[in-house]
Amino acid sequence: MFSSIVKPRFLKPGERSTWEEDKSDIDPNYATSFVYNPHVSLSLEQQRERLPVFRNRNHILYLLEKFQTLVLVGETGCGKSTQVPQYLLEAGWGGDGKVIGITEPRRVAATSLATRVAEEKGCLLGQTVGYSIRFDDCFDPQQTKIKYMTEGILLREMMADPLLRSYCVIMLDEVHERTLYTDIVMGLLKKILRKQKNLKLVVASATVDAEQLYNFFNNNSSKDKSKDTAVIMSVEGRLYPVNIYYVKEPVPDYVKAVVETVIKIHEYEPLGDVLAFLTGQEEVDRAVKLLKEQEIENKDNLKLLVLPMYGSLPNAEQLKVFRSTPRGLRKVVIATNIAETSITISGIVYVIDCGFVKLRWFNPDAHTDSLVVVPISQASAEQRAGRAGRVRSGKAYRLYTEAEYDKLAEATPPEMQRTELSMAVLQLKALGIDNVLRFNFPSPPPARNLQSALELLFAIGAIDSDGQLTEPVGLTMAEFPMNPLYSKTLITSGEFGCSEEMLSIIALLQVQNVFTKPTGGQAAIKARVAKRKFEVEEGDLLTLLNVYTAYIKHNMAKDWCNKYFLNYKGLCRTHEIRTQMLRLLQRFNIPIISCEGNAEKVCKSITAGLFPNAAYLHYTGVYKTVRGDQELHIYPSSVLYTLEQPKWLLFCEVVHTDRVYMKDLTVVQPSWLEELAPHFYEKTIDRDYSH
Repeated sequence: MFSSIVKPRFLKPGERSTWEEDKSDIDPNYATSFVYNPHVSLSLEQQRERLPVFRNRNHILYLLEKFQTLVLVGETGCGKSTQVPQYLLEAGWGGDGKVIGITEPRRVAATSLATRVAEEKGCLLGQTVGYSIRFDDCFDPQQTKIKYMTEGILLREMMADPLLRSYCVIMLDEVHERTLYTDIVMGLLKKILRKQKNLKLVVASATVDAEQLYNFFNNNSSKDKSKDTAVIMSVEGRLYPVNIYYVKEPVPDYVKAVVETVIKIHEYEPLGDVLAFLTGQEEVDRAVKLLKEQEIENKDNLKLLVLPMYGSLPNAEQLKVFRSTPRGLRKVVIATNIAETSITISGIVYVIDCGFVKLRWFNPDAHTDSLVVVPISQASAEQRAGRAGRVRSGKAYRLYTEAEYDKLAEATPPEMQRTELSMAVLQLKALGIDNVLRFNFPSPPPARNLQSALELLFAIGAIDSDGQLTEPVGLTMAEFPMNPLYSKTLITSGEFGCSEEMLSIIALLQVQNVFTKPTGGQAAIKARVAKRKFEVEEGDLLTLLNVYTAYIKHNMAKDWCNKYFLNYKGLCRTHEIRTQMLRLLQRFNIPIISCEGNAEKVCKSITAGLFPNAAYLHYTGVYKTVRGDQELHIYPSSVLYTLEQPKWLLFCEVVHTDRVYMKDLTVVQPSWLEELAPHFYEKTIDRDYSH
């Protein structure tokens, strides 16, 4: 199957290039049965004491008593995410009804860490230890003392309690990922710490500019070091060394190269699980499918247990990667960068790094926020390699040359400086930050990005001409944990009499790839025919609505999904999200009404929220955005790709590959735009539609 590609050949600098490497670095005490963990026979308490962070327990507690902010630089594997909250609870923090809050950039990390800590504390998840993520809560306000959550959840809690009086300690974990919410939360916590002297802050990360954070949170303006309010502490991390291998020549297809590398590891390397990094769900699913087709066994009669790992995977499926590997199997986890730092999968000995990552990037000229596949940074490459050294000496295989590694950027730019900021600005406004241009961000965003966000929020009616949140639309939108365009669509759907349908559509947009895509052969043809049964000329969003409606009609049956080549896991996740969003609408007294199949009502409701994402068919034969005049093309997987080109479209997402594509499309009429957003479109329609 792979004879047509260049197989990756790895070279360790200064040593021979071979797959059958020396095995002298294997820990002789390494347990090879059932669980790949050197401490498998130890109790949980003994395992905790063997973590590197345990030796610094008293130092951490002392520094947190003396200083208000502790910048904790702990390398991968030191145990900071699971142990520090327990040390704080054991030392008496969390009394008087206070909570120890830990923020994570990803929901998978919050749920998996909470599960692990609950196990170590010997309690049921949701009692002493709980979590709160978007569309899912598992904690008891009366009992929970250690609460894991995503940064967005903490931000929304600040809206209800600006001084976070219910918390005694806040721990910001994985700060080096520098997500949009990380920077916002840090900027707000700096203000809160000045007012709330009893609140303590731990800023934890694996690779971070500690001096920058120290200077940011240190409120001591004098030269007297004894008055510092912040301090830095480093904790040693990885337990075992990791050998790095590079390819001799660049690989033409890194997805196939990942598959080929997994097979080689399975054939020649001793027992140990594999973690491979790819950029997105489509690539992960493709690699998983290719590996499952192999059904190979190695000389030790081991079979492969191949598992996907990405953010939109249902929780039950995500948790499978954390389970112990059964005897006779080698676990292979194919993951996005979600497994880079946010989570730790036990038993990983071999890491395969494709060298790329998918990031959001905002173009202020075109006013589009695009998903772009870009090379990773050196810091990310080190983080990925570090995953191989947790249980014994590991090996990291990089699908790029050593010369290319030297050309990589040192660190990934903070999300604050490269993404669309309307959601961030909306929530800052809800928190009382009137002048967002002067807000103290750790990494200030470009002024043009902020200006674009303010213009967008004004256009959709979230803020008025004075920059204040409107009532009730703006205030309600700030409470919705989603893109402001989607929240505006949901809020106004009651007025159009189609809130039931819009709930389903917005929930479906939170999940990637409802349709499965078999590669080649009769299966691909059957999948295309099956998809046509749901397609409608109004576009992709109403096609998705048809899928979900049929899914519910057929009692959410897995067999029915398989018959029509639908992603059963994705539809299950959609149903979970829709249920949570329904409660949100009910909380704000938005009427839950069905349009009973009236497609025009649904399309008008979509137009009311997504009108800033309009594109028109230019006389040259391409589409152009109304905002920014960017040239776009219909994505090949869209239902409109093979139909006659409609004159006006709304899109949900822009993707950069060989061209700039727009995804998730809806056909609209220019009269709807004139009716629902007259000031936004009158000049454009007069100027350009005449062609």
